[in-house]
Amino acid sequence: MAELPANLPPGASPEAVARTLARHPRPLGGDTARSIGPAAVSLTGMVLNNKPDEPIHRAIGRKPDWLRARVPGGAGYERLKGIIDEHRLHTVCQEGSCPNMGECWSRGTATIMILGDTCTRSCGFCNVKTGRPAVLDADEPRRVAASLALMRLKHVVITSVNRDELPDGGAEIWAETIRRVHEACPGMSVECLVGDFLGDEKAIEAVCDARPEILSHNMETVERMHPAVRPQAKYERSLAVLAQFKRSGLVTKTGIMVGIGERDDEVLQLIDDVRAASDADILTVGQYLQPTRNHLPIDRWVHPDQFAMFRREALARGFKVCESGPLVRSSYHAEEQAEQLPVR
Repeated sequence: MAELPANLPPGASPEAVARTLARHPRPLGGDTARSIGPAAVSLTGMVLNNKPDEPIHRAIGRKPDWLRARVPGGAGYERLKGIIDEHRLHTVCQEGSCPNMGECWSRGTATIMILGDTCTRSCGFCNVKTGRPAVLDADEPRRVAASLALMRLKHVVITSVNRDELPDGGAEIWAETIRRVHEACPGMSVECLVGDFLGDEKAIEAVCDARPEILSHNMETVERMHPAVRPQAKYERSLAVLAQFKRSGLVTKTGIMVGIGERDDEVLQLIDDVRAASDADILTVGQYLQPTRNHLPIDRWVHPDQFAMFRREALARGFKVCESGPLVRSSYHAEEQAEQLPVR
């Protein structure tokens, strides 16, 4: 196991840090942030910026005060953590290092991740482990439903890794999980955040036919940034996935990150594109936070006033609900979003 840093990030447990270091032990080519002694030769004067004595460095600065998340703790947090650990459930809260885990778990809300904890894709922003997934767990739908029955939640969000190696991308496990949860928890609304299934309309139809109350697929970023942020995804394909959700008569949701290299006008264009393609109902907009040095760098800290502008524009352009703020993630306050729409 990699050596743990002397000073852990606020709210991070040794187990969580060890899990991240196991996935990302060091950047490719070595860690340039660590000192290896005095430089043998200086390349400062060779930086191509026409100012040999003043090299340009990208300095994003320290995290602003509006991005301070609550430290996990409390009776509700401990109760939910115990159930998740006991039933060997994977949560995107843990795997994705979500800044809202403490707040959501204390409220008794969590996002469950199915189809394992290893993704077949390598998105530049995501902290979920990438590699060859384990053998498919056919018993997972039953275990997830049994665990959720114990949690006694009003609304649950279920998501998954991408399983591109499977013929249906995991669609049948998805459908069976939704059906089992509806049977075990008749008073609970189910929100599903799914991948694009490589655009396989039959696989998407299988998930739609299981009738989750909200069906979500994240656009993640603007069209120009897709090759860097989502190299195995396609902007137009994601729009088509959302359109199929809506044609199936389901409440449709998507989410994006900002601060990863996009411009504000491109965000507004994405909002227009999603509305034109799918007439989607819910949009989430949140600040991108770089999980490790191996991931894409933060381009800017987006001010809360700018998030307020995105929300106003989204609502003006037809979205029924828009959660827009620095700490917003696709499942943040999901139960409140569900209350605002007739999902039953």
